[in-house]
Amino acid sequence: MEISIKNEKKIAEIQKEFNDLFPYLKLEFFSKPHRSGGHSNLKFILNNSKTIGECRTIQGNDEILISPSMTVNELEQGLGIKFGIGVQVFRQSGKVWLETTFTDGWTLEVQNSQGEDLSKVAV
Repeated sequence: MEISIKNEKKIAEIQKEFNDLFPYLKLEFFSKPHRSGGHSNLKFILNNSKTIGECRTIQGNDEILISPSMTVNELEQGLGIKFGIGVQVFRQSGKVWLETTFTDGWTLEVQNSQGEDLSKVAV
């Protein structure tokens, strides 16, 4: 399964689709992209009722497909380059959500699997 990110989609809709595909990951959107391996500042978090088209700073009709085989870095940097939107992937570890800054080279599938393993151990 893939998730399509395009102008008319609301952030909340993308977040739900992402969480349905990766139940141990969550996606947050920010008005400013961060550097590869960097952190996102929570003061720039975007309202999830807005559409991608309303939030993007680089205009166009680009689309990004999210698939399990893409790395966190490919997703985060791709949205920054094509849309001018910051994205941060968080992985569940028990009851805590951790930024994936040190593991941005892992695929979303591996991140999700690691989150599942960490959540089972923490219970």
